[in-house]
Amino acid sequence: MMNNQTGKLVVFFLAAVALLALPLVLQATGSNSWVRILDIALLYVLLALGLNIVVGYAGLLDLGYIAFFAVGAYIFALLGSPHLSDTFAAIKAAFPDGIHYNIWLVMILAAVVAGIVGMILGAPTLKLRGDYLAIITLGFGEIIRIFLLNMDRPVNITNGPKGISQIDTITVFGIDLGKRLEIDLFGFSYTFQPVTLYYYLFLFFVVLAIVLSYRLQDSRIGRAWMAIREDEIAAKAMGLNTRNLKLLAFGMGATFGGISGVLFASFQRFVSPESFSLMESVMVVAMVVLGGIGHIPGVVLGALLLAGLPELLRHVAHPLTAMTDGRLAPEILRQLLIALAMVVVMLIRPKGLWPAPEHGKSLNK
Repeated sequence: MMNNQTGKLVVFFLAAVALLALPLVLQATGSNSWVRILDIALLYVLLALGLNIVVGYAGLLDLGYIAFFAVGAYIFALLGSPHLSDTFAAIKAAFPDGIHYNIWLVMILAAVVAGIVGMILGAPTLKLRGDYLAIITLGFGEIIRIFLLNMDRPVNITNGPKGISQIDTITVFGIDLGKRLEIDLFGFSYTFQPVTLYYYLFLFFVVLAIVLSYRLQDSRIGRAWMAIREDEIAAKAMGLNTRNLKLLAFGMGATFGGISGVLFASFQRFVSPESFSLMESVMVVAMVVLGGIGHIPGVVLGALLLAGLPELLRHVAHPLTAMTDGRLAPEILRQLLIALAMVVVMLIRPKGLWPAPEHGKSLNK
């Protein structure tokens, strides 16, 4: 027993060292593009962990999850940029340099608002399951995107398809993550690029989300969600308040999405409705399903693979385009290869790449 615990501690320690050193190794190659890909992958992991609460734990298929991502991103874009001051004279008089609220307060606000929006979405869908629930949530996601796309008239709030730019970066302990950080210790100097600094921030939130997911999974609420997933009628007969539990699942999952949106807006420093399309929702659902529904390590693996695979296939698509004399564009080939890879994986591993040790009835069907 002691040896097993020691082995786990060694594995965790080595994994922590590898995760901390990875961006430094990639940065040393002279290109920040791979570190940026890691940053985006970690954001997708955070989104997938949030969706796993809804899909994996409660068994509610949500195809509009990206809407909560958009809610968080736009809340920070409005409260952390000069957009509202440039649009409204009254706000300009109160905030001449633009609204720049503390990001940590905005993050709490975004999490609360996204959670409330999630429960508002869940309220009319409590009696729906399966395909019907998927269609309703899909429509909700598109409504949010179209809403953001058209809120530039008659009053310009979201700036429509042009998006919002000049969004604030995140500052942690006085360190601006949007600027290079130079460290000089004992005559040794090293420069951390902004993408590397954001990597460590995103990694912190991912680790926090994983811990919270495990705690939820082992809690009474988590077990109640799984009971609803397995058999809602039996769960209701045992005295569980399935209505409130479903609303809580929608709200909790949406909270993860809202926080991810704030991080995304600060990292990109620009948001537009095109970043929150239906394909993004489908991609996050695919990450959860491909990795293993309801299994946290599998969800993380699926998110990392699907976030990084398009960039890896970029190097394969260009030679194939040359072989076809340019008849197939690299982007089309890349999407085709991604779809083919997903089909092959799901045929070989129908329960996901890393499924949970024990699956319930609803997951085995």
